[in-house]
Amino acid sequence: MKRGFVNGLLHDLEAPIEARGFGTGWFSGFFALVFAIAGFCFVAALRWPEWFAMPQLGPVRGWAGFRIVIHLTLLAAYGLALLSLLLRPRKALGATALVVALLATLLGGAAVQPHETRSWGIFFGIDFFALNMIATGLMFAPIERIFPHRPAQRLFRAEWREDLFYYLVSSMLVQLITFLALAPSSFIMASTSNFGAFRAMVGAQPWLLQFVEAMFLTDLVQYWFHRAFHRWPFLWGFHAVHHSAKSMDWLAGSRMHFVEIILLRGVTSLPLLTFGFAPSVMQAYVAMVYIYASLVHANLRGNFDTLGRFVVIPRFHHWHHGIEEVAIDKNFAIHFPWLDRLFGTHYLPPGEWPSGYGVSEDVPRGYRAQLAYPFRRRAR
Repeated sequence: MKRGFVNGLLHDLEAPIEARGFGTGWFSGFFALVFAIAGFCFVAALRWPEWFAMPQLGPVRGWAGFRIVIHLTLLAAYGLALLSLLLRPRKALGATALVVALLATLLGGAAVQPHETRSWGIFFGIDFFALNMIATGLMFAPIERIFPHRPAQRLFRAEWREDLFYYLVSSMLVQLITFLALAPSSFIMASTSNFGAFRAMVGAQPWLLQFVEAMFLTDLVQYWFHRAFHRWPFLWGFHAVHHSAKSMDWLAGSRMHFVEIILLRGVTSLPLLTFGFAPSVMQAYVAMVYIYASLVHANLRGNFDTLGRFVVIPRFHHWHHGIEEVAIDKNFAIHFPWLDRLFGTHYLPPGEWPSGYGVSEDVPRGYRAQLAYPFRRRAR
């Protein structure tokens, strides 16, 4: 019965276009589920902060209005779930959202108090996952429906389950990923204590100048990092997992091998930490990158040729994922396309989009198979 309910929910999420238009209860059920999951994550983080909450998000959880936000989130989940149950012949979406919202309420809802737990010294960032989901999912999912580049592409398209799992894992394991990614920066910081005066000078610059410098330095480092993952066969095995997505949308950007996530974040943190940028600059840059990565992968129409001369736009990055031979090993920059023009890897024909996405090799489906793929690929 449990498997039947799960299959019913997945079938409802993947319903054809004619079964999920306005007035069918699909959108109310979908947003009810998003709000219910976010509310449940927030409540769990407040109830068991040692297990499920990021210490860095302590100021957010301590904000006086945070519990009001939780209360409104759960109310929205209840209201939208009931609307979906009334409108939709299939009840899986609305029923699931209602059950998750009820569980959050039974845990204490907006009035939940911390439950005494034993600290393991590690945590799973479900509060980070919920904030990330709201900041990106609730922003890009509606925009992609209103301004789609490929109108026929569904929100829950093929392989969405794998990509959502990547999204969840990278959020939940944020502590482990951060620890491994910051190891090189921590070593360099400990070995270059005599650079204190230089770091103080960098940190004393105007905030906006520091932010632009951080974007430039990280993009320069990531350009060559990205290019290396395309050039060296063993590294390409990890990056091929990211390129194996056959559809481009805001969620596709989260498909990234665990090893590549650690290496990429480690490389990104090097200039941010070792050059002495202000902590608020680093935090703002990280927040911007999460949203920007979703944007450049998004299923959004618009050529933006003029803007694309200065900053990376979705069409520029879509060509990086294109299956055409002319698109292979092109457009490595993350923020500034002039880096590709400078190093001879720029490709952005005016007004044109790639005909499809993916890689020629047979990257397996499923998170576990893709986790092992780079090592099996090398052995083969």
